[in-house]
Amino acid sequence: MPLTRKGAATRQRIVDGAAEQIREHGVLGARLEDVMARTATSKSQLFHYFPGGKDELLLAVARHEAARVLEDQQPELGALTSWDAWRQWRDKVIARYRAQGVNCPLHTALARLGDATDATRAVTCELLAQWQRQLAAGIRHLQADGETAPGLDADREAAALLAGIQGGVLILMATGATTHLEAALDTGLDRLRGARP
Repeated sequence: MPLTRKGAATRQRIVDGAAEQIREHGVLGARLEDVMARTATSKSQLFHYFPGGKDELLLAVARHEAARVLEDQQPELGALTSWDAWRQWRDKVIARYRAQGVNCPLHTALARLGDATDATRAVTCELLAQWQRQLAAGIRHLQADGETAPGLDADREAAALLAGIQGGVLILMATGATTHLEAALDTGLDRLRGARP
């Protein structure tokens, strides 16, 4: 049964509050009691919208944060039509993860739920597929404009960029430093720029 507008807003408020709680306090500070206090919701309300309890709420947070990863990169990610646009996108990615710091709600939610569940795998795969498609579209635009080699496999280059970003983010979460993330992005973009025909 679909939610009413008010019900959908309440459910979204709970998801937003849980994501903020994780961002500020990590997974240990994301107890249901903390989320209820933060969002001014009762236990019955929380379980009405998330009958599966914390795991269902964390899956909703993961979906929300996966969408946010891409939203936070717009409009740059959707307009990778020049080297300047790629540089602006790179800077936005670095700024996003620098501001996020070590507490990543998406990673926390997925880690808590376990990597092997069908639902978490689906959230992760869809995020990565959308992200890779947009990067590959930007590479194809560079190829069409003669700004990078036409023989490059755009999907493979996009996959490598994405793998570098994700590795850099994991190191950032472990160390608090963006050094590796910056190096991965810069090396990936230098490779594309150096492959001009």
